[in-house]
Amino acid sequence: KNNGATIYYGEHQSALAVADSAKELSDRIKKIVEETGCEKLNIIAHSKGGLDCRYAISEMGMGQYIASLTTVSTPHRGCLFADRLLYSAPRRLKERIAKMYNNTMKKFGDTNPDFMAAVNDLTAMACAEFNMDWTVPEGIYCQSVGSRLNKAAGGRFPMNLAYQFVTYFDGDNDGLVGEFSFKWGEDYQLITVTGKRGVSHSDMIDMNRENIKDFDVREFYVQLVHDLKKKGL
Repeated sequence: KNNGATIYYGEHQSALAVADSAKELSDRIKKIVEETGCEKLNIIAHSKGGLDCRYAISEMGMGQYIASLTTVSTPHRGCLFADRLLYSAPRRLKERIAKMYNNTMKKFGDTNPDFMAAVNDLTAMACAEFNMDWTVPEGIYCQSVGSRLNKAAGGRFPMNLAYQFVTYFDGDNDGLVGEFSFKWGEDYQLITVTGKRGVSHSDMIDMNRENIKDFDVREFYVQLVHDLKKKGL
């Protein structure tokens, strides 16, 4: 905002099935376009939000309102760790995790979060099906960004806890999503720093409000938006 951009937020719930999140985002996109009179939006989507936006564009006709889509930390090819959680974890454990997450998100304003529906759509199997149907849309500039956490100790909770499990199933990762899953669109950028720290899934949205040596997350987004502007988007 300080550099002249106009920012809008998705205002959708944190965890739903991809199709349900895409519906909420589609309503939001149309509302912004109608209220502002702008022709198109540049979307920057983090994590599952990238899948939600791809669904909105491919299945809900939102492509006409989108100039560009930048996905950050999005599992375009799914998370094998999510498959393992769904198919191997005890039912009571899954129910306990889902209940804890849903109850917490309700306190933050979600009306009907559904953790398990979201996780189902983050599996490698589900994303493989998505990718068969959702091609990169014509006329929309698409790019992706991923990051890598170098060691578990370099991340904050819960990324440091999940890192070892994700490494076992998905290889190099950001504490949640495997590096193999990030790349999508015309351009791709992988972000990390030297040493044990690395850059985690949550670092990419400055969740911990932590200054990381050699990576200024705020300046990263300023530059990202500046580059979109230079492209005439």
